[in-house]
Amino acid sequence: MEKFNFYKFSPLAIRRIKNFRANKRGLWSLRIFSIIFIISMFAEFFMNDRPLLMFYKGEMLAPVFFDYPEEKFGGFLAKTDYRDPMISEEISDNGWIIWPPIRYHYSTINYELPVPAPSPPTYMINKDDRCVSYNNYANDKDCTIWNWNWLGTDDQGRDVLARLIYGFRLSILFGLVLTSLSSLIGIMAGALQGYFGGLVDLISQRFIEVWTSIPSLYLLIIISSVIVPSFWLLLFILLLFSWVSLVGVVRAEFLRARNFEYVTAARALGVANFKIMFKHLLPNAMVATLTFVPFLLNGSIVTLTSLDFLGFGLPPGSPSLGELLAQGKNNIHAPWLGLSGFFGIAIILSLLIFIGESVRDAFDPRKIFK
Repeated sequence: MEKFNFYKFSPLAIRRIKNFRANKRGLWSLRIFSIIFIISMFAEFFMNDRPLLMFYKGEMLAPVFFDYPEEKFGGFLAKTDYRDPMISEEISDNGWIIWPPIRYHYSTINYELPVPAPSPPTYMINKDDRCVSYNNYANDKDCTIWNWNWLGTDDQGRDVLARLIYGFRLSILFGLVLTSLSSLIGIMAGALQGYFGGLVDLISQRFIEVWTSIPSLYLLIIISSVIVPSFWLLLFILLLFSWVSLVGVVRAEFLRARNFEYVTAARALGVANFKIMFKHLLPNAMVATLTFVPFLLNGSIVTLTSLDFLGFGLPPGSPSLGELLAQGKNNIHAPWLGLSGFFGIAIILSLLIFIGESVRDAFDPRKIFK
């Protein structure tokens, strides 16, 4: 990081980057968040019930990318269960196989639990040629690390750690898409209101007041009772109401700057209004806007988590932090479910808050790099 090349940036950008790097809490939060995000984006290569690569009877296969029927390995089903001991032994006898570090997908059900689901975190050790869990429940299956449930299983026998990582990816992607689209629409609406003012601003403000008075949660409940909500449907409905978040900030910046001398001079020279708005005024408004983006991302993730917790979010079976919290509420005797969901959402939101604070300080002209 100390050898970062700044020669392509303006002095103002260099000062902001240095201010951000000087805030160690924000810098480390960005690093940790980036690691979690990268792991979640490539979760299929870290936790999956399919092998990454295998060599079978002279043929190289990649089950992580392609589906192979079970009849290819001597079975008769349309879909291959690579965790089946018969299939695994058949492949091992006729080649080799490379598994991900954890052999659980978010939808994989573990039928070999030592206790009924939801089962507590299970760490298997080899004792007297048997696999024994930490709570002394015997299990004669494989003792290798991939068979561990690090955070236990949910009430359907699915690995909590796998659902947590896949849930991170779904929540972060949902939040990023919703925040990006909301910011785009909100910035455009605020820019038009602030720059033209007058009747445009008056009518737009009255429309926003009426629009924000519509209870979005009730609308989601009504729609969920009619059709099964999907990722894109939820995104569309929330986008209808979330775009107003940045309108006020951008509108205020454009109202403040639209009568500056350089704007008046640009108008006198015949520069088009939209060119003035997006080339001269928008860069100044983006300083205040960018400081709000991480907090909007936080709000988007919390909204999705809340809807999933209430049962009005993503379809059943989807990896969701809110669904994990709901399972924790419904299974008080299984505290690992609620704790995993709580600490998962708390960590990701805290990291985003710290990053947002660092971005805000980096754009603050009163902050000086030391």
